[in-house]
Amino acid sequence: MINDTLVELSRWQFAITALFHFLFVPLTIGMSWILVIMESVYVITGREIYRDMTQFWGKLFGINFALGVATGLTMEFEFGTNWAYFSQYVGDVFGAPLAIESMMAFFLESTFVGMFFLGWDRLSKRQHLTGTFVMALGTNLSALWILVGNAWMQNPVGSEFNYETMRMEMISFSELLFNPVAQVKFIHTAAAGYVTGAMFVMSISSYYILKGRDLPFAKRSFSVASGFGIAAILSVLLLGDESGYEAGAVQKAKLAAIEAEYHTEPAPADFTLIGLPNDKEMHTDYSVKIPYALGIIATRSLDKQVTGINDLKKGNEARIRNGMIAYSYLLKLQAGEKTQVNLTGFNETKQDLGYGLLLKRYTEDVVDASEEQITKAVDDSIPPVAPLFFAFRIMVGSGMAMLCLFLLAFYFNAKRVIEQKRWLLKAILFALPLPWVAIETGWLVAELGRQPWSISEVFPTFLSVSNLTVSDVLTSMIAFISVYTIMFIIEMFLMIKFARIGPSSLHTGRYHFEQAANAPSGLRQQTLES
Repeated sequence: MINDTLVELSRWQFAITALFHFLFVPLTIGMSWILVIMESVYVITGREIYRDMTQFWGKLFGINFALGVATGLTMEFEFGTNWAYFSQYVGDVFGAPLAIESMMAFFLESTFVGMFFLGWDRLSKRQHLTGTFVMALGTNLSALWILVGNAWMQNPVGSEFNYETMRMEMISFSELLFNPVAQVKFIHTAAAGYVTGAMFVMSISSYYILKGRDLPFAKRSFSVASGFGIAAILSVLLLGDESGYEAGAVQKAKLAAIEAEYHTEPAPADFTLIGLPNDKEMHTDYSVKIPYALGIIATRSLDKQVTGINDLKKGNEARIRNGMIAYSYLLKLQAGEKTQVNLTGFNETKQDLGYGLLLKRYTEDVVDASEEQITKAVDDSIPPVAPLFFAFRIMVGSGMAMLCLFLLAFYFNAKRVIEQKRWLLKAILFALPLPWVAIETGWLVAELGRQPWSISEVFPTFLSVSNLTVSDVLTSMIAFISVYTIMFIIEMFLMIKFARIGPSSLHTGRYHFEQAANAPSGLRQQTLES
């Protein structure tokens, strides 16, 4: 029988590891392109202030990058230590994008990060800018391959189950790469990283402006971040809409849980702005709805329905029963009975084998599962509603708040009155955590919404864990939390330290940006204080 405690602890450990890692990754993705923009202006204009901007923000980028690498390495090892059966079952497919990410993108990114920090006095301006561009490209390619793998877990295209090896095997790399879920996830996640980088730079720049220090530096950094950020946040919102459409096409249970759509409503379905999901009554209490919005987002039409949880359960029950038949044929094939009848029967039902495996949580004898066990498996086939419902709304609310801030920041900055809007600068400063709130809740929506599957509709999560003891996982989880907490404290200490010192840390004396902002490169030394 399945050890539910072991499964839940393994899930918690991976979730904590991923959430910690995801504190650093989006900022790395976003900051890389901001550095490219700043250095490009430096190369084009020759103004030293843009070199200083690139170096200062690059220093904070480097601190974050180092912590991101350290926290990310353990995640790949966890596939082998904690999720051995997952790795064995789908490693032929899932391992490909991870290997490409490590060999191509990560090494590319890491190599040019070194050139970024060590090449200022060794390379020409254009050579260094090229290196910075390649560093940013490598950072985004790294995210691409990771998200290709994750998208396959959400929508397993380009592969099929081999009953002889008992593994998923790749049949089309192009389908894996051009998975529609992968395309949407990559652009959406990358744009979320750009928002994070923009908000980070804009918030710290707001701090400098409020303090009245290094104003030309701060205002130029603020300008870059506000312009970059408004483009990024609009991309996030547009691709969020596209994500809703893809979920409606390939992950109907996730969409229904996010919206607490217990019953199939007449088309087009309303979007529930807020409410209290009530699983017992199969109803959302105190709901406030926007007419037609969900139907338009999820189906791009006014006449197609969004399937509710009740109807999804009925469909899942039929698939579980069909999966029981597929499992019976699989047992016969494994026993050597490779008759044409068994092969044909298995091929006709194997698309529901994963649903039959849901019964493994309650019985080893899947073929003869009881009605009670089938009912439990049907209930398990729907992800938890309340966590998804609220996490999604926190994510969207954070995104809308940031959209307002970026719009106001861009407008008042274009009017050259941003220094006078101290209320807005304070709001931007205190809004610094918002990107991380949106990103972490978005990750919860993506991953919790896939449950009960590790590979959607193919392999249940509870069958994916390694054969460990509860004490093994608990001990390692406590160790991870302790080490990661220390690393997070170190990151915060270094970030706050260098942010408080500001761009003056680039020079032995305090740099008079007020005088040097528009000075040619050769006049820079004349502005240093004695």
